[in-house]
Amino acid sequence: MHALRRWWDDTAGGLPATFWYLWAGILINRAGAFAMLFLSLYLTDARGASEAVAGAVVGAYGAGGAIGVLLGGVLTDRWGRRATLLAAHVTTAGLMVALALSTHLALIAALSALVGMVHSMPSPAFVAAIVDLVPENRRSRAFNLQFWAFNLGMAVASLLAGVLAEASFLALFLVDACATLATAAVIAWKVPETLHRRATPAPLPAAPPGRRPGLLTPLTDRVFLTFVGLSFLLAVLSMQTSTIMPLAMRADGLGPSAYGLVVALGGALIVLGQLFVPRLIDRHRKHVVLAVSTGLMAIGFGTLTVADGLGVYLGAAVVWTIGSMLAAPPNAQINADLAPLELRGRYQSVFYLTFPAASFVAPTLGGVSLQYLGAAHWLIVGGLGVLAAAGHLLAGPPRERRVAALLRSAARGTGRTPTEDRVAAV
Repeated sequence: MHALRRWWDDTAGGLPATFWYLWAGILINRAGAFAMLFLSLYLTDARGASEAVAGAVVGAYGAGGAIGVLLGGVLTDRWGRRATLLAAHVTTAGLMVALALSTHLALIAALSALVGMVHSMPSPAFVAAIVDLVPENRRSRAFNLQFWAFNLGMAVASLLAGVLAEASFLALFLVDACATLATAAVIAWKVPETLHRRATPAPLPAAPPGRRPGLLTPLTDRVFLTFVGLSFLLAVLSMQTSTIMPLAMRADGLGPSAYGLVVALGGALIVLGQLFVPRLIDRHRKHVVLAVSTGLMAIGFGTLTVADGLGVYLGAAVVWTIGSMLAAPPNAQINADLAPLELRGRYQSVFYLTFPAASFVAPTLGGVSLQYLGAAHWLIVGGLGVLAAAGHLLAGPPRERRVAALLRSAARGTGRTPTEDRVAAV
């Protein structure tokens, strides 16, 4: 019993009640967000679209996501976290209903782009609210639990989506809309606004005189952009599992069921093991953890160079999944540490742009690489991982010195909080 209590304290103890309502919202949101997983199948089977048209519509959803993550960041700072979350979820539910009832392909494409936009808007608001609520020494655990909830929800969504898609595509979209509304209800009921504005925000050098800072500030913050670039490389590695790996497995004579087994193994490892990650990494410096985790992903994907059977793919999946599990908490916490209070949402939005960017680059360049280089493609992927690991080792110390200096400044009684000092340092 004592050991169990200690594990709970290390994993989730000390987190405010509002965090758990946000966590529940993330879990419900992800568990119900399954309609777009089957969008291409819906278009070809139910609406008679060609594969090319279906691909273009799915691409419109992705393009909307890139716009939505930036818009969500701006609104998170202007409207507030709660207002942005509510607006995004309620709008998503309405668009899902419209998409379920639409029959014209042009209208479906337009609605898909809008759904992609509002689907991405909550990400900066969720993270900004967590940073607002959770003390700095507990954020690693909070982000670890967020990552776990996201993946647990996605695992549930994958199971439900297959059942609903076989029964009715209409039910697929309508149940998704209901789950989205349920998330909005939890937020409206239990999550207050967490953004507390200062009467006189500290000036930022990147902002023109007399004007509030905007997206220009994170886009000119070299320390932050270096971190974003390294995160982009990590995202490109992660995207291999859903974009290029299925093609490589098919070339090795493995069917969809084998691919599903590899993906399911990764999801099961995250669901079962993610809660134990904080005890493994809390004693180590964040940039070292990120270097090790990225190195593990490089080894995992590099191993596919010699893959010729399911066993190698499964073993490699274990290695790169462990790497992604270790990377999630420090990645999110570093992003939070570098973000000024007034621009927390905007910093999150720039960070989250790495995911739609990687979702475009990974399949576009990866498909060409696999076609012309074959198995050597995985050597390139592994090399990118090694490059990212080295980048973390080089960029980590100056980044951590900045954060440490801000904390020391506050401790000496400068009259400013660490966040206010961080604003001045940007």
